[in-house]
Amino acid sequence: MPQTVAQFAVESLIANGIRNLYCVPGVQNDPFFDALFDRADVLKPIQARHEQGAVYMALGAALATGEPQAFSIVPGPGFLNGCAALCTAYALNAPLFGVIGQIPSGAIGKKLGLLHEIEGQLETLKSLTKHGDRILSGAVATAQFDDAWLALRTGRPRPVGVEVPVNVWRSEVGIDLAELNVTPPEPDVISPDLIIRAADLITNAKRPLIAVGSGAQDNSTDIRRFAKSISAGVMAFRTGHGVMDSRDPLAITMPVGHALWTDCDLIIGLGTRLTTQKLDWGVDDDLKILHIDVDPEVLTRICTPTLGIKARLGEALPQIQATLNDQPNRSGWTNRIAAEKFHFANVIADELAPQLRWLNAIRDALPEDGIFVDELTQIGYVSRFAFESYSPRTFLSTGYQGTLGWGIASALGAAHTRPDVPVVSIAGDGGAMFTISELATAAHHNIPLNIIVMNDNAFGNVRGIQRDTYGERFVASDLSSPDFVKLAESCGVSAARATTPEELRDELTKAIKNRGPNLIEVPVGEFPSPWKYILLPKLRGS
Repeated sequence: MPQTVAQFAVESLIANGIRNLYCVPGVQNDPFFDALFDRADVLKPIQARHEQGAVYMALGAALATGEPQAFSIVPGPGFLNGCAALCTAYALNAPLFGVIGQIPSGAIGKKLGLLHEIEGQLETLKSLTKHGDRILSGAVATAQFDDAWLALRTGRPRPVGVEVPVNVWRSEVGIDLAELNVTPPEPDVISPDLIIRAADLITNAKRPLIAVGSGAQDNSTDIRRFAKSISAGVMAFRTGHGVMDSRDPLAITMPVGHALWTDCDLIIGLGTRLTTQKLDWGVDDDLKILHIDVDPEVLTRICTPTLGIKARLGEALPQIQATLNDQPNRSGWTNRIAAEKFHFANVIADELAPQLRWLNAIRDALPEDGIFVDELTQIGYVSRFAFESYSPRTFLSTGYQGTLGWGIASALGAAHTRPDVPVVSIAGDGGAMFTISELATAAHHNIPLNIIVMNDNAFGNVRGIQRDTYGERFVASDLSSPDFVKLAESCGVSAARATTPEELRDELTKAIKNRGPNLIEVPVGEFPSPWKYILLPKLRGS
């Protein structure tokens, strides 16, 4: 049945499970949105107030669900506005599908100065995605969209994008609606020899540790069973939180893992780059490395593991579990893990008490299945080793990209796609202002997000470093921030102010009961530095 490329693009998104399109419309994409009008009952447009906000919303939705999400923005400045979110999605292995406009195909590269024209847009798109492509005619549109979906659904999940010149949207393409869903190939069979070697490595280890990252989020049940069977502590930093229940005796934070690092004789990497352990903490000949990841390039980066297995965790772990022999008595190791956890909890209870009081207030108010969205703020940094998470996809973080200002808009996407659970976003006043315009989006779509703004009228982390490292030579770190309560109320968002942790707990408890957007401003002062518990020194190797 002949349709236009615009109609085909809409149907392709729908056929591949997309139900929300986070977007900012514009002239180069007008034919696409006109086609969307006829299918808006199935594929709902969620318009944001800024392209950055739209892509962040798609990112937050993907992180909260583990399912592909889509966004659409115009070319040139619109595309560039979304790039901070796109590079964050790349760092977080988030499955986003971007539909991006482009100037007329015949004008690309000719420097005519057309509206929204920039040089190298496709090259930039390719650098920030797993797969980027340009649709130049209806004749190739089907194959190119299929290639993009296949890339999204195969191997390591990362964003993909297609750009469509404005004159191509109305080109005709023949499609069979029954063939639009793209199914990835079956995973490769894992060699039985690799499974046996992995099981032998584990059985011969006396003091094993496990590190988990974002690639482990969908395999929590297998990992919890596996860790218990081999008495291994499981550490997470930013993207691996929630894989283990923080209350589990074997769940450990990175500072605890670092304290155990010199005695560990086997590190098992599951869905993680192992960058911190390999590069920062160091390795030596006494440490065996078992690394399992769907991306083969990760396995040999920095150093070659004792055994690397390219596989999905859902395929590899059950096979290893079934092959394990009786395990040695590791009670001494588990006692050591418990002792280090106890010691570290006592240390930070004293040294980082100001941050912990606020975090504990949030944890007390947030139900166990609630989602906590981290930010680049003093409370956020401490949350990475002190905020308890109980289930997968309930602690969302920027990963290695460390994107200041991502929090509010990303949390908005998480709250939109997961209205069944409370979502709490924390931000400093510096980061909050990056996407504060999305308060209007929250009110317009009545998205039940709970925003906490810790306001110290500064880029607090920058100021803290200037205080502690540069002799209080404060420069460019002070800010004049708005009254966030009044700002939120002016956008139609329920707002309050809390001046103590107890008040924050009570206000957040009330906010969570309100099925609409809420903001709580928290005036704060300076905090003690948490960085010695994040930038941990090398312990092994040269």
